[in-house]
Amino acid sequence: MTTAPFMSRNAFVLLACGLLAACASKHVAPPSEAVAPTTSLAQAEERLANVAAERAAIEARYAAREAVCYEKFFVNDCLDEAKERRRTSLTVQRAIEVEAEYFQRKTRVEERDRAMAQANAEYQAEEARAGATPPAPPKTIAPVPPPRPGTAAKRMAERNARLQQEAAAEPANAAKRAENAAAFEERRRKSEERQREVAERKAQREAKRAAAAKAEKEKQEKAAAQKAAAAQKAAATR
Repeated sequence: MTTAPFMSRNAFVLLACGLLAACASKHVAPPSEAVAPTTSLAQAEERLANVAAERAAIEARYAAREAVCYEKFFVNDCLDEAKERRRTSLTVQRAIEVEAEYFQRKTRVEERDRAMAQANAEYQAEEARAGATPPAPPKTIAPVPPPRPGTAAKRMAERNARLQQEAAAEPANAAKRAENAAAFEERRRKSEERQREVAERKAQREAKRAAAAKAEKEKQEKAAAQKAAAAQKAAATR
């Protein structure tokens, strides 16, 4: 009469040992390959989109596996295996995401530096052109030589008249020189303003681009979470 219960206990022990051995053999190996470097902004955006999609797929697979685990005898072992697979897969996707985002930030900084360098080079070139034609110095009047016999008196009168005309025109010439100096200063000021405007517009474009990328990322993550929740709900109802 005691043989049947004894055999039942032995069968149960053998079954339990078999299940434990099966669970122990299902380990998840960590990722062994490094992330390949990103080479373009288009590739970075594509990688980030793929990461969002793969995360949603990982969550969906985890939800389905979790539902299956609750139907097994060793629930905790099955859940631990599913969690480890999920963690390992998400770690791989995170490494791809970090590398792609780093490439985007580095590229944007390089573009900003190139724009500022170009604006500075344009300013320096304009300064060089303006410095090549400085305002003319005031005209010096040579002393009048002594008169010569004959036609010396006539030539002296003509010279005096010409000098008087030049002296009369000197205030206007001085005003013109001042005007040229003011124009030079105005060109320099406008050049500095253009340089600042270029840098500000570049910074604004970078801020808008970063905000758009962040919004798109949040949108994709939200959609992925909703898809994963729907998959989990569908798996739970089966």
